[in-house]
Amino acid sequence: MKQMLIDADIKRLMQMIEGSSRIVLTCHVRPDGDALGSSMGMAWLLKSLGKDARVIVPDQPPKTLSFMPGFKDLAIFTRHDPYCQRLVSEAELIICCDFNKPSRQDQLEPLIQNATCTKVLIDHHEDPDYFADLTFSYPEMSSTCELVFRIIAAMGLYPELSHDAAECILTGIITDTRNFTVNVNELDLYEILMRLLEKGVDKNRIVKLALNTCSLSSLKIQAYAISECMEVVEKHRCAIITLNQETLKHFHYEKGDTEGLVNEPLKVRSIISSFFLREDPEFIRISARSEEDFPVSKVCEDLFGGGGHLQAAGGEFYGTLEECKAKLIAALPNYDKYLPDNNG
Repeated sequence: MKQMLIDADIKRLMQMIEGSSRIVLTCHVRPDGDALGSSMGMAWLLKSLGKDARVIVPDQPPKTLSFMPGFKDLAIFTRHDPYCQRLVSEAELIICCDFNKPSRQDQLEPLIQNATCTKVLIDHHEDPDYFADLTFSYPEMSSTCELVFRIIAAMGLYPELSHDAAECILTGIITDTRNFTVNVNELDLYEILMRLLEKGVDKNRIVKLALNTCSLSSLKIQAYAISECMEVVEKHRCAIITLNQETLKHFHYEKGDTEGLVNEPLKVRSIISSFFLREDPEFIRISARSEEDFPVSKVCEDLFGGGGHLQAAGGEFYGTLEECKAKLIAALPNYDKYLPDNNG
């Protein structure tokens, strides 16, 4: 496996961990598999070292990830505010996983940012805010979980990696790469997979539970969204799915029910980019995915104040669902130069 990390940073992190008994790990709002996998995987590793490690998440994670070891022990800020405040006040070290800017923690941001203890950032998103005392920022990596594994290996702690830690880390890699089909730029990732499988992790089980399992309501709402709420803009090889509050209520929507929906249109051979616009109570949430290196991150940054990875991004729009969709469609011609047939 290639040495991609800075030795001095690894040494400094080891010193921080060795000098801390109580450690809090945290991630971004609406945590996905990589956010949970990186924070929980590192927490399990720290527990094996005898540390009191706790994971605080900004809000309720999707039920689809409830199979992950330690899920039931998560401290959810929107539900357990006083408990989370106590954990942070007692922490000697806070490790922030899978977010590049404090604002990505939403209501949890002030609590974490006002904490006086040492902070570490471990992330794979572009353009990080350097708010931590030590930052591991590697956008070229497939996932923050890949980065966490590399950090653990570089610290010489692979032997301490438990089955539970390995399962969390592999879950994050699988969800962020869509089971090794996107963002796999280094052959090292397959070596990492092998090392995690050596810990007894069942990859097929993770794929089934994380990617191929959903509730009946989720199946119904996704089927309806594709059949009735999807528009294909053929000229720009783009699909746009919209779901309003009325539809969400009709299908008894719960958090996580639309997870993965944005990927479905990409199964159509002609479609290069896919956008999912969901009407939330406060704003329109945009999720975007693409194929063939089409930069949906740039689209989301330019139009919706968001960003992310080249082929997986998101943003927010304050206005109506119709206005959001109209803004996106009007701007699509500006990005035709990135379509594979038009690359020079």
